[in-house]
Amino acid sequence: MDIAVVGAGPGGLAAAMLLAANGHNVTVLEKQPYVGGRTSALRLGDYLFDRGPTFLMMLPVLEELFALAGRRLQDYMELKKVDPLYTLKFGDLEFSPGGSHEDTAKSIEELFPGNGERYLRFMSRERDKLSRVLPLLKRPFTSAGGYLSADMLRALPRLDAADTVYKRLSRYFTDERLRWAFSFQSKYLGMSPWECPGTFTMLSFLEHEYGLYHPVGGLNRITEAMAEAAQEHGAELRLATGVRRVLVRNGQARGVELDNGERLEKDAVVINADFAHAAANLFEPGVLKAYSPAKLIRKKLSLSTFMLYLGINSELPLPHHKIVFAADYRSNVDDMTKRMVLSEEPSLYIHHPSRLDPTLASPGKSAVYMLMPVPNNRSGIDWNAEAPSIRKLMLEKLAGECGFASAAGLEALVEEELMYTPHDWEQRSYVYEGATFSLAHSLDQMMYLRPHNKFQEVDRCYLAGGGTHPGSGLPTIIQSAIISVRLLEQSQGGAAPERRFLGRWRRGQAGPERTASGAKPAGAGAEAGLASARAAAAESRP
Repeated sequence: MDIAVVGAGPGGLAAAMLLAANGHNVTVLEKQPYVGGRTSALRLGDYLFDRGPTFLMMLPVLEELFALAGRRLQDYMELKKVDPLYTLKFGDLEFSPGGSHEDTAKSIEELFPGNGERYLRFMSRERDKLSRVLPLLKRPFTSAGGYLSADMLRALPRLDAADTVYKRLSRYFTDERLRWAFSFQSKYLGMSPWECPGTFTMLSFLEHEYGLYHPVGGLNRITEAMAEAAQEHGAELRLATGVRRVLVRNGQARGVELDNGERLEKDAVVINADFAHAAANLFEPGVLKAYSPAKLIRKKLSLSTFMLYLGINSELPLPHHKIVFAADYRSNVDDMTKRMVLSEEPSLYIHHPSRLDPTLASPGKSAVYMLMPVPNNRSGIDWNAEAPSIRKLMLEKLAGECGFASAAGLEALVEEELMYTPHDWEQRSYVYEGATFSLAHSLDQMMYLRPHNKFQEVDRCYLAGGGTHPGSGLPTIIQSAIISVRLLEQSQGGAAPERRFLGRWRRGQAGPERTASGAKPAGAGAEAGLASARAAAAESRP
């Protein structure tokens, strides 16, 4: 088949890898001059940053993807385990989980007496839940009948979907700060832990069970490696090539029209653009009745993020990851998800990867990434007006964490800086309403009720990314691509590849128990083919 993939984010590149490996003719079309989408590189002077995601969780998922394409992940990058996972700060108390589960339980018992054993019980139950939920992540929900499947019936008693993340954690932990420590991951889904379905207590479990990893060079190396692997299999990668419209004839996607007016006739189209942006902009009016502008407005969206990327001429005393919680964390979360206003005292995420990875900054210097969760653009906040005061607050918090007497002392060391607001996410990165984590993961927007991996109203048109099933986050985005590729090939009567995704996991292993057949290092040809893309990423600004 001749297939167009719209968007070179991780979902589109994963689909391109698999389709090209299976012998299809694949053309990847990317509007930006670099690969990766929100998982791309940003260079400011001598400093290198990740634009969005900053750590890799569920490593076996990525290893399995490369294996399905006949490759081995470790031939493309060097991975470093992050230990401790992160440092969580609650007022004067800091908690840094890491090491073995027993080590973490001991640390919890010391800081939060009476909760060490509760942590081990939490991990045991979540391990059972994961085994039941995994099959639901591996299959499409193309009809309501999926709720009656054997997999669903087995998972239902442990799904906790009618509960919330916070309520579930309250059954385990007696200390409020510890509940926050295992619920802040709901923000990966753009939601409040007081509203997020209890199913997603699995997120913190996965971090503790399988660890977090940092690819040398940053998370952007993952999407660059995907592009290399896809090109090795013959995929064509066209950067700085925007798609204006999906061509639909007789209810079928028959190709795309580019921004320059060029038309590409194709047998099928895989869309990896931000889902709501694609539904609102890539189809003629009336084609997608289920996702008309009036219906998109009613969709629940994730929160957004206000970013500062700082190149600092000093080696700062910061861990790899640090989260500074607001004293009234519940009010802070309600501000951004319910009241849609800025908090007087926000929470803050600080990423200091150059501590672990010297390729990101020169010796004695720090590449610092700061993220403040904020409301999306439905809030009506004037980000241009608010940006100076938000920046000031973020720098003051960073200065305090690094022991500076004032923000002025820190600011004098800033050599490079870039600010990125929710307005920028929408206008420059084409993220609908600046909702960085796409559609929210509420009960009415999960599984069958989430956009399907194939458009119902347009045949031969498939979706990959955080806006479709199973959801946002790098591992589930990869799985969305695997599901879509399988559906696409099955629709043509082709033999779908064996799907071993999330297969034989073992606690403490780096990945599944298998050897990737046909694995080889990235070829020189692919490396040369990506040279221009890397140069563009290195010099790009969001």
